Amino acid sequence: MKRLIETIKNIFKIEELRKRILYTLGLILIYRLGSFVTLPGINPEALANLHSQVEGNGLLGLLDLFSGGAFSNASIFALGIMPYISASIVIQLMGILVPHFQKLQREGESGRRKLNQWTRYLTIAVVLLQGPTYLVNLHTQLPEAAYVLGSSSVLFSITATIVLLAGTMFVMWLGEKITDKGIGNGVSLIIMVGIIARLPHALLAEFNTRLTESTGGPVALVVELVVLFVIFAATIALVQATRKIPVQYAKRIVGNKQYGGVRQYIPLKINAAGVMPIIFAQALMFIPMFFTRFEATQSFVAVFADYTGFWYNFVFALLVIAFTWFYTAITVNPMMMAEDMKRNGGFIPGIKPGKKTSDYLDTIMSRITFPGSVFLAFVAILPAFAMKFGINNQFALFYGGTSLLILVGVILDTLQQIESYLLLRHYDGLMKNGRLKGRSGL
Repeated sequence: MKRLIETIKNIFKIEELRKRILYTLGLILIYRLGSFVTLPGINPEALANLHSQVEGNGLLGLLDLFSGGAFSNASIFALGIMPYISASIVIQLMGILVPHFQKLQREGESGRRKLNQWTRYLTIAVVLLQGPTYLVNLHTQLPEAAYVLGSSSVLFSITATIVLLAGTMFVMWLGEKITDKGIGNGVSLIIMVGIIARLPHALLAEFNTRLTESTGGPVALVVELVVLFVIFAATIALVQATRKIPVQYAKRIVGNKQYGGVRQYIPLKINAAGVMPIIFAQALMFIPMFFTRFEATQSFVAVFADYTGFWYNFVFALLVIAFTWFYTAITVNPMMMAEDMKRNGGFIPGIKPGKKTSDYLDTIMSRITFPGSVFLAFVAILPAFAMKFGINNQFALFYGGTSLLILVGVILDTLQQIESYLLLRHYDGLMKNGRLKGRSGL
């Protein structure tokens, strides 16, 4: 406890780190306050039916989880950051398939700015599709008396869609500002804050279930918490696991000094893609929700709306595995690693520099990515198993899936950045032994 207090004091002694943390907390507070601002034209007192409908539906409950309750509050932030995530997925895919976007990816900072601009434009298009769909869902769940102008009013539909668009763009702006001037990845932090905001409510609901419905009592609740702790520990092990590749640097004598001649390691992460594959896959699983209003697609939508169903979880797991390979391929470049190693006089013992080293690193990444992606997919579908064992739908979402992976990945990533500031100023890190390894740490 004494060490923890001392570490917190050290964090706030560093002026830049203190300003970044306070700036981040301030923007997060603005986001949370906006989650309770209801869309203009809707009576907030008439939202009880929407709350009950969301709590009883796994997929809608997941949407509400990502938005921190804004979805069930009919808030101006109801769509949250997910349209931006969906747009990012499309731009990432186009970076592989479209030569123009491939060229932009190779242009460095200027190309990145152009890609970000395209992502923003595409986000607007996604919101213009998702906004009316969300309003249709509101129309089916809320009584006519809940609308000041009437649910069929063209004025209400247009203004509500514009407000939802403005809300999503504002949340996206908050995320970018947190990334630039705050601490951690802004978009991931916004999603994480929404998830944490729903945890007390979910825990209370599970507590009430165990005490009032004779389903095991407090003992069952304690067992559930122990299992949850084990799952958290296993997920942290997955996020931080690495395969160390030894690298030997040749000796160089410059004047009277000797350089190199030491052995170092390249830590290749088993889950190099971090939390992004699960976010990408989950965003694609929301696509069937767009077709709820068409009779021809009702059976298709019903299959993928069942959060505990076989086909939903099977497709979800396959998408997680595919996106893990895809994201690892675009973020880890064995050829570039081999060239940098060769340029600095380094080599892997027993492997020739250049293409042989690149092929070796590519083979190792393939071998460790496969089991990592399979375990990631298993963790992703754990909430469905938790629901099958009778755990409350809201609390089951924390037993794995997107919520657990985002919590673990984002927290470790943020703590790693904080630790970097501490070590840079010659303070002790956050851990007594070793160092934190976040998603971006190597």
